[in-house]
Amino acid sequence: MLKLKNLVAGYGSIVALKSISLEVAQGSIVTLIGANGAGKTTTMRTIMGLIRPSQGEILFEGRDITKFKTHEIASMGISLVPEGRSILARMTVLENLEMGAYQRKDKEIESDMEKVFGRFPILGERKSQLGGTLSGGQQQMLAIGRALMARPKLMLLDEPSMGLAPLVVSEIFKVIKEISAGGTTVLLVEQNVRQAIKIADYAYVMETGKIVLEGNARDVGRDPRVMEAYLGGKQA
Repeated sequence: MLKLKNLVAGYGSIVALKSISLEVAQGSIVTLIGANGAGKTTTMRTIMGLIRPSQGEILFEGRDITKFKTHEIASMGISLVPEGRSILARMTVLENLEMGAYQRKDKEIESDMEKVFGRFPILGERKSQLGGTLSGGQQQMLAIGRALMARPKLMLLDEPSMGLAPLVVSEIFKVIKEISAGGTTVLLVEQNVRQAIKIADYAYVMETGKIVLEGNARDVGRDPRVMEAYLGGKQA
């Protein structure tokens, strides 16, 4: 579904992505793991057109979207749940979800809204509450719900567990698996390597802007380098 081919991107004179290539197969969960500053978020932002690559290609369903604008990419079926959630703090839960569907013209928006409330009952209970007054976990649920309202073919999740309590983290990863089971392809950036490896089909390890390891997620989780660097010496 998604292919990055020899992608080079960064910020001004800083090169954050150094000719990276990766693939995300339709229907899969692919995780991109690595330390802070490895280039994971830059990868997500580049896919969404928020950063323009200086070299390389981004192919989505066989179509070159490298030079597309963000709204064009979103309209093709890619949604981003950004690092830090970026919910609209002064808008209600309901308004945030409606914004997720702003490019849609079909008549099933209301039914999709009910599906989001079914998946995250707390959002239904607080749909009139301002997004900025929700807890961190509830804001993450809202960010995921907002992305789902766009009916994405591919969902990009950037550090969905960041700053959340362990019980909430478990719930978020359960939801990611459910989203995948429902037919949405997932590219997951995550520092919680143990959880990411458990739910992913395939994994890439990124260091200083380069892909240094890739393979079946379970195999990557058993790699001594990954175990030592991210798992405290124990298998995922």
